[in-house]
Amino acid sequence: MRHYNAWVRILFLLPILVVTSCAMGPDYVRPHIDTADRFRMAENEGHSIANLPWWELLHDDVLQQLIRQALAENKDLKQAVASVEELEARSAISRFDLLPKLEYNINAPAFGTLGGFLFPGFPTPYSYFAQNNVAWEIDVWGRLRRANEATRADLMSREENRRAVVLTLVSSVAQSYFDLLQFDMQLGIAQNALRSWEESVALSRAQLRGGVISRLDLDQFEAERANAATRVAEIERQMVQKENELSVLLGKNPVPIGRGIALTEQLLPPVVPAGLPSELLQRRPDILQAEQTLAAATARIGMAKAARFPRISITGFLGVASPALSKLLVTGSEFGAAGVGLAGPLLNPQSLGFEQRATEAQARQVLAKYEQTILVAFKEVEDALVAVRTFNDQRTAQQEQVEALRSALRVADLRYKGGITSYVDVLLAKRNLFDAEFGLSATRRMHLVSVIQLYKALGGGWLPS
Repeated sequence: MRHYNAWVRILFLLPILVVTSCAMGPDYVRPHIDTADRFRMAENEGHSIANLPWWELLHDDVLQQLIRQALAENKDLKQAVASVEELEARSAISRFDLLPKLEYNINAPAFGTLGGFLFPGFPTPYSYFAQNNVAWEIDVWGRLRRANEATRADLMSREENRRAVVLTLVSSVAQSYFDLLQFDMQLGIAQNALRSWEESVALSRAQLRGGVISRLDLDQFEAERANAATRVAEIERQMVQKENELSVLLGKNPVPIGRGIALTEQLLPPVVPAGLPSELLQRRPDILQAEQTLAAATARIGMAKAARFPRISITGFLGVASPALSKLLVTGSEFGAAGVGLAGPLLNPQSLGFEQRATEAQARQVLAKYEQTILVAFKEVEDALVAVRTFNDQRTAQQEQVEALRSALRVADLRYKGGITSYVDVLLAKRNLFDAEFGLSATRRMHLVSVIQLYKALGGGWLPS
């Protein structure tokens, strides 16, 4: 009875020992990051545009439908979701390491038995026996608790990676869609230019037959018509390839992509406030992912330190055994044992010390990567802010340029048909207008894309719950 009471006291005190013992290694603390009071290129104060969900930022119904389809079918996103589910399961597994392990073992000799027990009270491979084994590692040094911390941080890192994939997917679909709208607009410009040059070629041929112009003039107009035809073919190729690229984002084989609102009619928010720089550390998924990776690396330092100390465990087994199955449950067939186990490094303490140093070096690497991720994030926000502002100014200036060149073309065409000027003025006016309209369409698209890039750089409206 005295032994029984002693075991009860030990079993009662061990959980208290585990709870009150300190886990080895440093506890994770978020590194201090100096941030400015405002973004350098921010022009508007207020709540960040990233607080908007994407369906309130992008008003094109067709684009919204494409994004929803991508979120449902994109293969990279499915892989990221499955990766999170894997880490959820592994995190649950790691929590069971803190609990006792109970196993059973049953033996029935298939080819008869030879003799009795070799050791009284214990089974042999030639006996019928049923046995329960119990093993419980007492986490005195916190190795298992640090392992659980690392696993939870890995899970949160993988979850932030999933959010990053979602944000990248939304922005990629939007940018590819705006690319298609740009190609639509440029194709219309190129086809109009082609028809205009075909009219000029027809007129020049008639003038050549009448002796009004030389063969050189006709060759110049035909060269410009061929150039316009080349641009039409080039844009058609780029359009189909962009549809194929967008189809992959949608998780389907290449198909034609529908269009909604034209490029010139896409709605943008009147202002695009960026919010505070400190908010970026709480919202942007790649920063949060890097931070969780750092937390996991910090926890593994404690695991490496605890590995240098002995592991204390309670082990035991209880069962029944007999050379004959009929005597398996009779009195005297019971056997069992229980005790405290101690296991630790003996010949390799130095290697474990180097393992700890390696783990600490890995944590410093992850810290540097975390800080670099923040620097890149602030750089991308500033780039997007200046892009939004300057592309808007550039679009306004190019619109004025196009209007002026259209007027110049009308005047040059009238003067050419009236015989006042040569073909050179018309040729240059058409060429300049063609290039300016192409440039304006590209700038319209880049203005839209710059807003999407700013939205992505700020974290995209998915606030941590």
